[in-house]
This record gives sequence, C-alpha cells and structure tokens, in this order.
Amino acid sequence: MRTLDDLDVQGKRVLVRVDYNVPLDEHGRITDDTRIRATLPTIRALLDRGAAVVLMSHLGRPRGKPNPSMSLRPVAARLSELLGRPVKMLDDCVGPAVEAAVKALAPGEVALLENLRFHGEEEANDPAFARQLAALGDVYVNDAFGAAHRAHASTEGVARLLPSAAGLLMQREVEALGRVLHQPEPPVVIILGGAKISDKIGVIRNLLGRANVILIGGGMANTFLKAQGREIGRSLVEPDKVAEARQLLDEAAARGVTLALPVDVVVAPRVSADAPRRTVPVDQVGADDLILDIGPRTVEAFRAHIAGAKTIVWNGPAGVFEVEPFAAGTRAIARAVADSGAFSLVGGGDSVAAIEQAGLADRISHVSTGGGAALEFLEGQALPGVKVLEE
Repeated sequence: MRTLDDLDVQGKRVLVRVDYNVPLDEHGRITDDTRIRATLPTIRALLDRGAAVVLMSHLGRPRGKPNPSMSLRPVAARLSELLGRPVKMLDDCVGPAVEAAVKALAPGEVALLENLRFHGEEEANDPAFARQLAALGDVYVNDAFGAAHRAHASTEGVARLLPSAAGLLMQREVEALGRVLHQPEPPVVIILGGAKISDKIGVIRNLLGRANVILIGGGMANTFLKAQGREIGRSLVEPDKVAEARQLLDEAAARGVTLALPVDVVVAPRVSADAPRRTVPVDQVGADDLILDIGPRTVEAFRAHIAGAKTIVWNGPAGVFEVEPFAAGTRAIARAVADSGAFSLVGGGDSVAAIEQAGLADRISHVSTGGGAALEFLEGQALPGVKVLEE
C-alpha cells in the first residue's frame, strides 16, 4: 500500500479524506473527539512537509441534502484548537466558490470542506462528483479507515484520479489488522460481543482457522445459548441465526477451537438502572428474564483465557454497557485485556468506550477507529478504500 513517503507534497494542495463522523449533543457540541485527534499525526506530517491541506469528511446520514444539524462547523472549531492554527470552514464541498477558496490556500494552511453527504453523488460514487473533488487537490491521501469499506466518491473515486496514498492512521489500522489476520502469535483469543450474531458470523468463520479461543458475550451470546437448547427468557435473540450458531459451535469443536459461552448471567425484568437484578447460572434463566450482562464466574473463566493469550482481538461489549448496572462484565474484560501483555486490537464503539473510560487506552496495542471496516477486514473482505491504494 502506498504511504505518505511515496508522495511529494512540498508546495502542493493535499486532499485528505478523514473520518470526522463524531457524536454531537442536542446543542451541536462534540461529545467525543477521538476521531479528530486520530488524524492529527497525518495533518501535521503534511504541514511539516510544506503542503496546504484540504480535509473532507461525512457526518451522520443527511440523505443527500444539506442539513444544518450535521454541519462540520463544530469539527472545524475543535480541530483548530487541537492544531493550534486556524482551520478555514467552507460552505460546501464542490463548486466554483470552494475551488477559489482552496486555490487561495498557502502552504501550511488548512481548510475543511462541508459534509460530503449533503450531495447524494458522494455515496453513489458518481464519476463527475469525484472529478469535482479531485480538482481541489494535487495529490490525495485517505486517512479514513472507518469509511474504507465504502466505495464512495471520496474514498474510491478520487483515488483513481490523483496520485494517492494512505495516511498514517490508515497505515496503522491496516498493519495492525493485517498482523492479526496473517501473522498472529498464538495463543490467539478472539472476544466478540454486541447485540447481533449476524454482524459477526463472517468474522467467526474467517478466524476459526486462526483462533485458539473464541469468547462470546453480549446479546449475540443468547443466540448461541438458544442453539444449545437453553432457556433465554425474553432476551434479545436472532431466531433465524440459531441454526447457524449451532453449526459454528460444531465447526469450532471439530477444529479444536474453544468457543466459550457465558456460564452465569445477570438478568432483570427490564433494561433499566433501577430494575431488580440477580445473577444466575445459565441453566436457571426464567421465562420472563432478560439477559443483560455476563456474571462473575464467566468473567473469571474469560479472564483466565485472556491472561494466557499472545494475540487478542476484542469487538463488542459483554452486556448492555450503556446502562451502569450492566457494564461490569465489559469493564472486567477491558481490564483483563489491558493486563494481558498480549498484542491487543480493540474495535467497536462500546469496547473502545470501555477502554477509554477506564483510562486503559495506552495499554492497548491498537485501538481501531473503524467498527464496520475492521469487521469486514477481519472477515477477509477487500475494502474498496484500501484496495485502490494498493493498485
């Protein structure tokens, strides 16, 4: 994959695709600037090499129409603070006014285009729209790993029209995920959680040949428990995936891979912080119970597997992490992964949030910024935004 070292950017305008799809509160304030901070090394490297930097991103799902609540203006203000220099916020991402503003940029200056998805042509990878974007730069850098699984005008179309390379964040993501897929040091422990098994089936299938242990928590564990014939009460389940879960259990057993499910769970009658809750063995879940977290015996069993690992991949929480009484399992896994000393790769919003909240991010080998993109990469799929940088 081509990197920044393959580009001459001195005195040039560099068009950089970033992923500034950050969470905003009801007042339009950024509640988590992790994705903005993650791009700073690439922006600074380009500025240090004498480039003018033109940044482009999407935010939210405006469905091809301008929507003031999804403007990137708050991002420009925060980025300006982080960089310690002004960031020019433009009113659109294409058009004569944008082209004039970008052409006027001097080396060392930074501009941010307005939300790409205010134009439907972006997600359609429209060739004419890609040409309009490409006209804004002399070279192109993709630092948006979180959007690399989408073949959009800004991630795939533009890369075909300009000399192009991966930014430092994109490079780190691909190297870390590549290490897990192609050169993992055993024992390899995969920890999967989150609501749905359907999101992770491809990952389990692809990693069965590499993993020594797969630990399953979160809502997706319920589908596996159902496949074992257990009572799961009113818990979240995907009935149409039960047969596939049974098949995965059989495949893991045939390959000698330990696929571990919860042995005890925290249950409550409703998803609420004040709901009465109790911890029960998995064979004592009642017909009206909701399974909302893994129990302490499961935590200990999972911790023992994690402690012996040399390579760890974790994606998805072990319970309803956003409701405090059901966050204990996820937090315990976060601490176990940080304490393991293994090469650790953590992705997915709630897993990353657990790591950040516990102040453990600096003890994780790689915290991925791309949930969906990381999962598709681990499934063995080619990501359009990465593939085009290799061609």
